[in-house]
Amino acid sequence: MSEQPPVALRGLTKRYGRITAVDDVSLTVNEGDVFGYLGPNGAGKTTSLRMMLGLITPTAGEARVFGHDPQKSVDALADVAGFVEAPRFYPYLDGMTNLRLVAALDGNEAKTRIDEALDVVELTGRAGDKVGGYSHGMRQRLGIAAALIRRPKLLLLDEPATGLDPGGMRDMRALIARLSAEGMTVMLSSHLLAEVEELCNRVAIVRSGRIVYEGELDELRATAGLTIRLRTSDDEVALRVLSDRRGISDVTRHGAAPIQFRAADEAAIGELSRALADSGALIFELAPSAATLEDLFFELTEGEGDAQAEEKRLDELSDLTGGPQ
Repeated sequence: MSEQPPVALRGLTKRYGRITAVDDVSLTVNEGDVFGYLGPNGAGKTTSLRMMLGLITPTAGEARVFGHDPQKSVDALADVAGFVEAPRFYPYLDGMTNLRLVAALDGNEAKTRIDEALDVVELTGRAGDKVGGYSHGMRQRLGIAAALIRRPKLLLLDEPATGLDPGGMRDMRALIARLSAEGMTVMLSSHLLAEVEELCNRVAIVRSGRIVYEGELDELRATAGLTIRLRTSDDEVALRVLSDRRGISDVTRHGAAPIQFRAADEAAIGELSRALADSGALIFELAPSAATLEDLFFELTEGEGDAQAEEKRLDELSDLTGGPQ
């Protein structure tokens, strides 16, 4: 294990005039993580990644990659590869020639790893075709091949599954899982929450430029408490019982769907079962319903009364930077 984490952001801030795109972001990506960096469009994810790679200068704070500052040393990125937003290639050249150009820039023995990288991303049979004829998913995979010929310790992917069909997303998911199993640290920015939930062990969620959660995915789920689904012979009676029970909260019911609520612990569920039996409401279903990453994401990134303020922030930021960040 390296003494320095692959990524350490501390107080990272970026302002464009009066608009703050990234606001005091601090996070750590540990060696071996598959780390998901999540947030709505315009929340500041891509701007954070650009500062992390030294592509733009922070207004305040610092980014360290394996302990080095990319603003001060190109060598800071020696063990990093990937792409921000989308990989770019010469469309009139074939995939193999594009990779040879990348390898020539990287030097060392990069060119000897081209065939292996093409095989990993399953593009060997299309390496002689012009990139202009590639599908979006094929260009994404070629971008990963270009990253792999460097043999990076940290693979950085910004929205790697955007625009992919279900088969392409499955292949991308399998590829990332394979690279992680081989010991590579992966940091990916995405808004495809089901993909992140399946792949990542740790996540950071950003809202309006600020981190609202960073940590283990399992710990994030645990903060939701126990979410329970309930069906009874008399749901109206059950709702009255639920309304004044200690340890029961967030009771909801939509139409004919089962009642849902949160319980502080298993003891609260046991006491509720006894109270329902005493009330005469027969229990047809009383089962845990695991909170998904999507549920938790929206809980952390959406709030009443701030939708118009956030929309205004994004419009102003787009005007200043030429696009959402």
